[in-house]
Amino acid sequence: MSSLRFPIIIASFLALLLIAVTSLQIANPLSLYQQWHLLMGAEAQEFADFNFVYAQLPRAVMAIIVGAMLGLVGSLMQQLTQNSLTSPLTLGTSSGAWLALIVVNVWFPNLASDYMALSAMVGAMFAMGLVITIAGPKNITGLPLILSGMVVNILFGAIATAIILLNDQYAKNVFIWGAGDLAQNGWEMVQWLLPRLSVALVLLAIAPRILNLMRLGHQGAAARGLNVIPYFIVLIALGLWVVSASITAVGVISFIGLLSPNIARAIGARTPKAELYTSMVIGSIALLATDILALLISQFTQEMIPSGTTAAAIGAPALVWFSRRALKAQDQISIKLPPSKNYLSNLAVPALFAMTCVMLFVSATLSMTDNGFHWAIPDAFTWDLRWPRFVTALSAGVALAAAGTVLQRLIYNPLASPDILGISAGATFALVGATVFLGTNIFASGSWIAFAGSMIVLVALLLLGRKNQFAPSSMILIGIAISALIESLVQFALAKGTQDTYTIIGWLAGSTYRVTGHGAIILALSVTVIFSALISVSRWLTLISAGRQFAAARGLNVQATSVILLCSVALLCALVTTTMGPVAFVGLLAPHMAVMIGAKQARSQLLVAGLMGGLLMLLADWIGQIVLFPMQIAAGTVVSIIGGSYFLLLLIRGQKTQR
Repeated sequence: MSSLRFPIIIASFLALLLIAVTSLQIANPLSLYQQWHLLMGAEAQEFADFNFVYAQLPRAVMAIIVGAMLGLVGSLMQQLTQNSLTSPLTLGTSSGAWLALIVVNVWFPNLASDYMALSAMVGAMFAMGLVITIAGPKNITGLPLILSGMVVNILFGAIATAIILLNDQYAKNVFIWGAGDLAQNGWEMVQWLLPRLSVALVLLAIAPRILNLMRLGHQGAAARGLNVIPYFIVLIALGLWVVSASITAVGVISFIGLLSPNIARAIGARTPKAELYTSMVIGSIALLATDILALLISQFTQEMIPSGTTAAAIGAPALVWFSRRALKAQDQISIKLPPSKNYLSNLAVPALFAMTCVMLFVSATLSMTDNGFHWAIPDAFTWDLRWPRFVTALSAGVALAAAGTVLQRLIYNPLASPDILGISAGATFALVGATVFLGTNIFASGSWIAFAGSMIVLVALLLLGRKNQFAPSSMILIGIAISALIESLVQFALAKGTQDTYTIIGWLAGSTYRVTGHGAIILALSVTVIFSALISVSRWLTLISAGRQFAAARGLNVQATSVILLCSVALLCALVTTTMGPVAFVGLLAPHMAVMIGAKQARSQLLVAGLMGGLLMLLADWIGQIVLFPMQIAAGTVVSIIGGSYFLLLLIRGQKTQR
């Protein structure tokens, strides 16, 4: 570590030692003298002795080991891609490992005890291979790689949620992994993990020289005899094995692998070797400090807070900070929108309206039975079950499509939608937070709590995005950070294992299943009023779309108008999220589809996108009811898969135009 000054090295190790000792003192009645004797092999006599030797000490050792491995792999990934935002979280590898663990536990339980780490690695490798394929090998140094990882996270998360909901009796034991918990009941897991992390020694032995050569570029490294692609694959495979083993042992802990290398470089690590070693020390310090904070909060709240939740709460703002510093001109996202017509056909709106009416009729009369499709006019009982579902689906689709249209025009960002920018996640955060920490019913928390969450995210987006003129790259990275924070809170709720666990996860899937008639009517009326108001003020959007200075010159109060429009977006998101849960991609997909068929004016785009969104949600809800009958897939899961695939197509088209 020759690039680091000796005092910094000593200070780092002293900080690690101090924090490790501090972590052992929380809720520990033993004196330092007694602790030292136990460390030296003295026999445990009292409960406090056993708690120190078999709970606190292995927990601290696990935090040091896992933190070091996450820091090591984060540094390895960032150096291989020359991308300071790369980590197991942002490349989708954590979600790939998580999905693989769920698949093995649900469908191959006999293999779970022996092949958990291997299955997690296969999932992580598949996710990363998919991300690199989407972004393209030439774009691994820029933001497209991170954006592809975010979309893969959403897709894999939706699939994992569907599997858990369909097989809840088998998936209970995987909840704790998603929250990232360092608690230990002995040394068994440490003894299991250490041999599997021995490959880290191979990494430390071979990686520095390879990374040194790769800093010369592919051509420079090849000129010096390095076969770049095979070595890249080998290093990534070894790194993902280390991450997979760690995830298997303690669960998903976000951001440590992202922040540690950035901090290492900030304090002076310049060579690959120095960065790898320093990132390991900082990773251990960061995870120990995070665990201390989790333990202190748990003592205060009388509720066990997983370390992964605390890490996400600290890391999400840090991701925004580092991303704002790291973004460069070449990091801007290239998006190739599908070809569109120059004008809107006179038949387009009537045709969409007719298709929506047909889909409403199908939702009310055509269902799946044990003998196949069955068509019948619903009786009173069946009607009472069905109409709240299709009314909710239609209203939610219209609301999210309108919200996406307004956002895309207001901040001049073709990728803007409530889910990608984290606005829906803000509503989710508020509702799940109220349920977890205040004990309220998630269905009775009210739209105002969700509205407050959405508005907080909107204000954060405006304040943080103004510096970069609301560029897609900046806004999406903020969305990534917020989404990761929400996911950690959700996993904490699931890890609690209470009666509300499956209620929360079912709601998070975006299902119309539990919507009451009263809730459906309130949503429909509210969306009708807000959507009608947006149509009536579509001139505001037309003027703002031409530029803020142009709109101001035409007498529009741009600031007040923007606030009103953003409040309408937040309220639409809050209403939908409160009623049926978060729904992804409709706000992105529907406005794009409207433009594709020629709706380029603000008024026509709002109208066509609303019909498109409603039709898409109706179709998704109906498909979810019949595709795996008698089981049901939430409409939000179906839409996530459809919309996520469309988003990936946009990215692939964008990368092709750059070649």
